[in-house]
Amino acid sequence: MSDLYLFYKPWQVLSQFTDDKGRNTLADFIKTENIYPAGRLDYDSEGLLLLTDDGELQARITHPEFKLPKTYWVQVEGQITEEALKALSDGVELNDGKTRPARARLMKEPKLLPRAEPVNPRVGLGTSWVEITLLEGRNRQVRRMTAHVGFPTLRLVRWSIGNWTLEHMRPTQIKKTQVHLPTKQHKVVLKPRKKGVKKEH
Repeated sequence: MSDLYLFYKPWQVLSQFTDDKGRNTLADFIKTENIYPAGRLDYDSEGLLLLTDDGELQARITHPEFKLPKTYWVQVEGQITEEALKALSDGVELNDGKTRPARARLMKEPKLLPRAEPVNPRVGLGTSWVEITLLEGRNRQVRRMTAHVGFPTLRLVRWSIGNWTLEHMRPTQIKKTQVHLPTKQHKVVLKPRKKGVKKEH
């Protein structure tokens, strides 16, 4: 059994315990010693961050060979189109190569606490929410993808990593669980949902 900690990282908090520029870090919220992030989440993004004191578990979560699906709730500027959603799903060409096929769909606005600094779309454009599930983790990938299809990201919340989610959690909350390391990790493939079936949160 390995200890795993689920942390709901707030906006503008670094995914590390120290910083030489005086910014908020994990140390401001997490007092458990000798645990380390399994992956990262951008300073200006919110949501699920996993931490553990088990190096093997950390490797299983972060290594590309064992990549777990990550689902993001993304508030974008403007009313996103079906064409843009299809492009996000099929993969878009970024400066570091084409993204892998993903799952992208329009979603209802989730019930989230207001951000410390409200989003500020340009006048007349409004916003829409998109759920995006990825099997890769490039630097600022979701933001670059939505910008590429013409809908800049205004707010980004990571909802889940694998089967772990933010359900019943609030910003700054940390929750401990225990997991068994599998003896063999199977390759994960995103399967398209059947047409006409939409899961709303």
